[in-house]
Amino acid sequence: MAINSVLSQREVAEVTKMVTDYNKTINQGRAPQQELGKNDFLKLLVTQLQYQDPTKPMEDKEFISQMAQFSSLEQMTAMAEGFNKVSDLLSGGEAVSALGKSVEIYDGINTVQGTVNAVSRGQNPEVMVNGSYYPWSQVLKVYNEVSTGGTPL
Repeated sequence: MAINSVLSQREVAEVTKMVTDYNKTINQGRAPQQELGKNDFLKLLVTQLQYQDPTKPMEDKEFISQMAQFSSLEQMTAMAEGFNKVSDLLSGGEAVSALGKSVEIYDGINTVQGTVNAVSRGQNPEVMVNGSYYPWSQVLKVYNEVSTGGTPL
């Protein structure tokens, strides 16, 4: 009994498709990163310390420099988080200030006009106009008076 260990073109194509489909399922939700984060930096530093030559330890200046870089990275990360929170608060406050005013909204297809009846706050605030919620980012104009066609703010 002879065993054929060579795959036909069709079998190669089927196996390739199965492998590709499987890889897509295990990589789902994962996105490749283009930048190193603070955890990556810390892992590199710890690995470097683990594998350094005991006869030639890292110089104090190098170690202090790397720790200063890590500290700077931590501070920049904290500042970025703080700026994001401030930005969210400003957007939410801006949306709340439109409550009861007339607005013009572009929803990607049509321009909708109406009065803001409700506002949801949070990272992406939304305004309710004519019974539907729209992202605050889609609001084109806010009018000073309730009827549309007033003076835009």
